[in-house]
Amino acid sequence: MRVLKLTASVMALAVLAVGCCMPAGSPIYAPIAIDLKGPMQVGDTATGSSKVGTATAEGIILIGTGDASIATAARNGGISRIHHVDTETTNVLGIYCKQTTVVYGD
Repeated sequence: MRVLKLTASVMALAVLAVGCCMPAGSPIYAPIAIDLKGPMQVGDTATGSSKVGTATAEGIILIGTGDASIATAARNGGISRIHHVDTETTNVLGIYCKQTTVVYGD
């Protein structure tokens, strides 16, 4: 009986943790692993951009750190005029997740 309770507790925690690192607005749900890249904010992608900036936030189990905001990514790349923004998300069993914001501009 103790093993059953422990297994149920671990499963419940895993189910709760998996949703903690889902990309906003993503139609993709994969409880085992996600490695996803896509647009976050579409701007003027026809023109070239001379600079790229990134910002990353990571989470392990129930602890998350970092700043994956657009403003931080633009500041990291020295960008004052944003052309467009992409996002990269990695999630493995809800145990480890990483969200990277990539800003393109001048």
